Amino acid sequence: MAEFIAPIERLVEEYRKLPGVGRKTAIRYAFATLNLSDEDAARFSDAILGAKRDVYRCPICFGLSSSPSSCAICSDDQRDRAQICVVENPKDVMTMERVRGFKGVYHVLGGVLSPLDHVTPDDLTIKELIARVGQGDVREVIVATSPTPCGDTTASYIARILEPYPCEVSRLAYGIPVGGDLEYADEVTLYRAMEGRRFYTEGGKN
Repeated sequence: MAEFIAPIERLVEEYRKLPGVGRKTAIRYAFATLNLSDEDAARFSDAILGAKRDVYRCPICFGLSSSPSSCAICSDDQRDRAQICVVENPKDVMTMERVRGFKGVYHVLGGVLSPLDHVTPDDLTIKELIARVGQGDVREVIVATSPTPCGDTTASYIARILEPYPCEVSRLAYGIPVGGDLEYADEVTLYRAMEGRRFYTEGGKN
C-alpha cells in the first residue's frame, strides 16, 4: 500500500528522479508544491516546459543556447577563439564564466570517460573537439575536467589525441583553496597544489 494517495505519490516519485533527491526530500518538495497557489503552480509548470522547449545545444561548443544557432559566447566576436576551455557539462561553463579573466571559448564534452559506466570517446564530443582544433586556429586547449580518476583519465586522453596538432594542452591546477590551512589539507590536495605551483622568478624553473 502506498504511503500517500495516488496523486501525491506520483509527485513524490517524479521528484525522486532528480539527482540527489531521496524520498524524504521528495516528500517535502511534493507538499511544498501542493501549497503553491494555482498561479504559482502554473508558472512553475510553464518554467519547466519552457526550459525544455526553448533551451538548445550550441552546434559549436555544445553548451546551452537560447536559440538553435550558436550560443552567446560562441557568437561574441570579443572572445578569443584560439583558446578553448574543455568542460564536462553545460553547468561547468556557467561556473567558469564567474572567472572574469577567461576570455576564450568553451567545448562541452557531455561527460567524462568511464569504463565502468561504459562511457567511451564515442559517447562524448571528442571528435568534434578534434575537428575544431584541426581547423588550425587554436593556440591552447585548457582541460577543466573534475579532479577525479575519470576526469584525469579524460584529460590524459585528450592530451594524447591532440599531440599531433600545433597547440598547447594544459590542465587546470587544483590545490589549496584561498584561505585554506595546510594542516587540514589531504595528501592528494597537497600533491596537486605542489604540481600546480607557479614560479615567481625565471630562475625557479631551472
